[in-house]
Amino acid sequence: MSRARQPPLVTGISPNEGISWTKVTIRGENLGTGPTDLIGLTICGHNCLLTAEWMSASKIVCRVGQAKNDKGDIIVTTKSGGKGTSTVSFKLLKPEKIGILDQSAVWVDEMNYYDMRTDRNKGIPPLSLRPANPLGIEIDKGRFPQKDLEALFPGMSADFTSENFSAAWYLIENHSTTSFDQLKTAVVNLKKQANKKNEGSLAYVKGGLSTFFEAQDALSAIHQKLEADGTEKVEGSMTQKLENVLNRASNTADTLFQEVLGRKDKADSTRNALNVLQRFKFLFNLPLNIERNIQKGDYDVVINDYEKAKSLFGKTEVQVFKKYYAEVETRIEALRELLLDKLLETPSTLHDQKRYIRYLSDLHAPGDPAWQCIGAQHQWILQLMHNCKESYVKEQKGNALLHSPLLDLDSDVRPSPIGHLSQTASLKRGGSFQSGRDDAWRYKAPQQVVFVEKLTKLVVSQLPNFWKLWISYVNGSLFSETAERSGQMERSKKNARQRQNDFKKMIQEVMHSLVKLIRGALLPFSLREGESRQYGGWEMKSELSGQWLTHVIQTVRLSSESLTALEIPNDMLQIIQDLILDLRVRCIIVTLQHTAEDIKRLAEKEDWVVDNEGLTSLPSQFEQCIIHSLQSLKTVLDCKPGEASVFQQQKTQEDVCQLSIGIMQVFIDCLEQLSTKPDGDIDTAHLSVDVSSPDLFGSIHEDSSLSSEQRLLIALSNCRYLERHTFLNIAEHFEKHGFQGVEKITQVSMESLKELDQRLFEMYIEFKADPIVGSLEPGIYAGYFDWKDCLVPAGVRNYLKEALVNIIAVHAEVFTISKDLVPRVMSRVVEAVSEELSRLMQCVSSFSKNGALQARLEICALRDTVAIYLTPESNSSFKQALEALPQLSSGTDKKLLEELLNKFKSSMHLQLTCFQASSSAMMKT
Repeated sequence: MSRARQPPLVTGISPNEGISWTKVTIRGENLGTGPTDLIGLTICGHNCLLTAEWMSASKIVCRVGQAKNDKGDIIVTTKSGGKGTSTVSFKLLKPEKIGILDQSAVWVDEMNYYDMRTDRNKGIPPLSLRPANPLGIEIDKGRFPQKDLEALFPGMSADFTSENFSAAWYLIENHSTTSFDQLKTAVVNLKKQANKKNEGSLAYVKGGLSTFFEAQDALSAIHQKLEADGTEKVEGSMTQKLENVLNRASNTADTLFQEVLGRKDKADSTRNALNVLQRFKFLFNLPLNIERNIQKGDYDVVINDYEKAKSLFGKTEVQVFKKYYAEVETRIEALRELLLDKLLETPSTLHDQKRYIRYLSDLHAPGDPAWQCIGAQHQWILQLMHNCKESYVKEQKGNALLHSPLLDLDSDVRPSPIGHLSQTASLKRGGSFQSGRDDAWRYKAPQQVVFVEKLTKLVVSQLPNFWKLWISYVNGSLFSETAERSGQMERSKKNARQRQNDFKKMIQEVMHSLVKLIRGALLPFSLREGESRQYGGWEMKSELSGQWLTHVIQTVRLSSESLTALEIPNDMLQIIQDLILDLRVRCIIVTLQHTAEDIKRLAEKEDWVVDNEGLTSLPSQFEQCIIHSLQSLKTVLDCKPGEASVFQQQKTQEDVCQLSIGIMQVFIDCLEQLSTKPDGDIDTAHLSVDVSSPDLFGSIHEDSSLSSEQRLLIALSNCRYLERHTFLNIAEHFEKHGFQGVEKITQVSMESLKELDQRLFEMYIEFKADPIVGSLEPGIYAGYFDWKDCLVPAGVRNYLKEALVNIIAVHAEVFTISKDLVPRVMSRVVEAVSEELSRLMQCVSSFSKNGALQARLEICALRDTVAIYLTPESNSSFKQALEALPQLSSGTDKKLLEELLNKFKSSMHLQLTCFQASSSAMMKT
């Protein structure tokens, strides 16, 4: 066990003083074994562990936090040594106060600077401070410590704006190295600043001294005269004389200054006129300014000037003002018409529409410009949709797109999804199962698909602005504050509430047009008779494939999601959901129909190459074709939010069920056709390719050595595999994809497959068993053989051996194709042979002793040879044949019979080996 470490000891810190967040280096002993061993570090009582960086057992680097204590110890705590001690301390300094005009190495927030006058932060503008250099000479701050100055001048301050200002402190801090001559210059500057305070009042007094003295002298003379006379007479005389003097002075002044005064009056009149022109130049220049600003498009300036003129001169009685204001009104009326034309002009952005509506609202335009704009936008969207349809129909009829891979009326059409889809192998509707076609068709998108792309893009790009314009109209955001103050916004909101039903009809009309135009292009049979001309007109040479319909469904779904994101009510968009449902149903129907066609073409692909299980590639191709078709329908069968199941309608369930059964039946017919008809008789009327092509039936003719019996066996092997595996797998896939009536599909298909299997089996048995059965009777009676008169049996006769060889040949043929079919075929052949042998024995009228022994020998030899393939029917036939023979009476006959049987089995041991091998195989099966 290791000895405990000593507690940490701090012996030094550098620097030993500083402000908050100062980086310090701590040195000492036993400061930890590593970063994880350091669990505590405090400086002046503040936890600094978060910023600590352990360097070694004698060195730690950290930053000092905002401690409450001005001075304190450095305590280090470790896991290994516990809480330590310190022989040094750290002093926390207050941050230096920085004035607004002081230089600083860091950015100082001028809007929250430190006010030295009140010793606190102030949020007042910096210009309210007094000059930072009252002496007017260069400041040279000394290096005297702040704490020494505070101790030298207790309670004082170096701030010249403070009540406790200390000049000595200020000079020591800012001019400790300034020369005496500079200080004398500073004194002169201070005196000048003090003298400037009185210059204003002195100048005011100096300017009025002469007037003051004249008034003082006149008052003194009058006062002295009144004191000298002292009588009323003198006062009256004096008053009369003053009046006369004043009158003469006035007349003389009028004579002397009449011309001058006239010119002065004229100048005053001219000056007043100029003042009026200058004062009201806004109105006089306004018509011209309006024209210029309209040409520049500065409608906001025009509106502001008009509002100002209307408030100032709208009710004036001055003729000049009325004349100019009338001219202004004329210009404004022309501007209203111009803005209304721009508002109703299409195409236009939502921003411009809102701007023009606000302008017209501020100009107090008559009517409801916003509603007029909504109506014009609605008609424009409808016109765009119909123009789009007409242009595509015209292009289609004119065959203008034969040399262009994609239709593109303008750059807005999105060709990328179509181009990508058209270049994928999915368009082949079955990959390798489809016959060879011209590859060029893959790179051409059908016009109806491109039209739907264009149409939905058009609606999705235009309808959001249309909807947002209505929302802005409803909530009044189209109008400015001026309109709000004037009450126009409230009137607009009232109008919007009254026109909600009208706008709803507009949206519904757009949705109906969109849906019917798409139906006219893809589902023309779903339109009414009167709607075909307006929304249809397409040349439907061939129906779209399931992959193109899937692409269209995805396009319409994305459009529906975009419209739903606008928060348009669901009842307005329900018609689009109905369209999607019809497209999904149609896509399923078309895909299943095309799948049936592809499966019918599988006859071309049969190469008759058998694997170890006796199967060709046909069942696998059939299953893969079905799986590929169902996978292509996955996105169609999946329900998006708000969508209903495609199988919700009973008619759809029945149609899909019948088509699925039809697909299975087509393949069953294909099997029968391949197994029963010669190569040249295969039905190719359904093929759309050139039947004269040398490669059309190359795969069928490449193995011409197969006999019809071998093809029947291969077909039987395929039927067996289909019944036990393929049809069950397909049923699982149908259920996985939500198909209805899977049990019915499986049941009907299985019954049809079993019927085909039985027909093919009976046909094969007829081919193989009939020749063997037919050879028995001639072989028995060959050489005029008679059961009544025959020699002692010497062994099994040749006819039976030939029959067994023929049975072995059948066994070999079946075993070569499929081991699993051997028991079924051999049992049926044995039944036929045993039945015929029983019939022949029963037809014999009588047997001699030797004849009965010969017959029993041959029947037992045949029975024992094919014992593993005996069935109740064949056992019964052998029993009846033996019962028709006389019983063996002596032991000698029985012994002879046994010897002959053993001899037969020994002589034909090699030929009979196949039955033994079959036995083991049958037992394993």
